[in-house]
Amino acid sequence: MKVVQIKYHETEEWLMNIHYAKRLPSITYSFGLFEDNVLIGIITYGMPVSRTLCEGICGKEYKDNVLELNRLCLLHNRKNEASFLVGNSLKLLPKPLIIVSFADTAMNHHGYIYQATNFIYTGLTDKHSEWRLKGSNLHQKNITIDYSLEERKANPDKFEIIQRTRKHRYIYFLADKKKKRNMINKLNYEIKSYPKGDNKNYKVDYNPKVQGLLF
Repeated sequence: MKVVQIKYHETEEWLMNIHYAKRLPSITYSFGLFEDNVLIGIITYGMPVSRTLCEGICGKEYKDNVLELNRLCLLHNRKNEASFLVGNSLKLLPKPLIIVSFADTAMNHHGYIYQATNFIYTGLTDKHSEWRLKGSNLHQKNITIDYSLEERKANPDKFEIIQRTRKHRYIYFLADKKKKRNMINKLNYEIKSYPKGDNKNYKVDYNPKVQGLLF
């Protein structure tokens, strides 16, 4: 197996047809996992939707160094494929960077692959409510841009406010030792012990209906 950088268009079919989110995130870097020149997995990194998050991790000094690991999808989910893809893609990213990623509790995810690849765990995201367009998977940011508050309030059959599920937040510092130490010293989140579910094998994230790891 090998991990190499791939083009944006090579991720589209995977993210729209295999990944449960069914939408394309912001993608700055994308990498593919290949076996005998066949693409069997992808991972993407991009700008977080929340600019507040970028500054909130380590302050203004490092807000422009934050990227989100926003999609990880494997065709087969065989042993060590996920950790191999994550670990080797991190090596191909420029430095310094702060990588943040989330494991969705609504999907029964705990982030075991991030634990296996030495991410720091910083707890659950805060409770929030958000607007949703019924029957759509549009992100709230897109909804608030495309539709005014007055329009949303005036059409309860079309729009609704839901309680957003909390997510496990993981962080990885990609930098030399000195820079990494400085970043950790400025981390605004408490470092916590890894969460564990009933099944401590990260393959609980495997969905046999679509044959993919869904993070």
